[in-house]
Amino acid sequence: MPIYAYKCGSCGHAKDVLQKISDAALTVCPACGAEAFSKQLTAAGFQLKGSGWYATDFKNSGGSKPAAGSPAASGDSTPAAPAPAAAAANS
Repeated sequence: MPIYAYKCGSCGHAKDVLQKISDAALTVCPACGAEAFSKQLTAAGFQLKGSGWYATDFKNSGGSKPAAGSPAASGDSTPAAPAPAAAAANS
């Protein structure tokens, strides 16, 4: 439910009210009883920044694309063979 800001045009009393969108606007000031209570125009509680939404909600780090001959670029999901130094260290 959104929060609406109201202000009385008669006494200046201001109040934030949690209301449904379908609820009628308040008109009677709770402080002075005058029918001068009206909604105020306020900024939204969120901001949309950037060039748009991403399907995974994560943007690439901005790095370059993999080279054409690399396994990541060709879609090959087989793991690369371990380096000879790593194989010798594990024995």
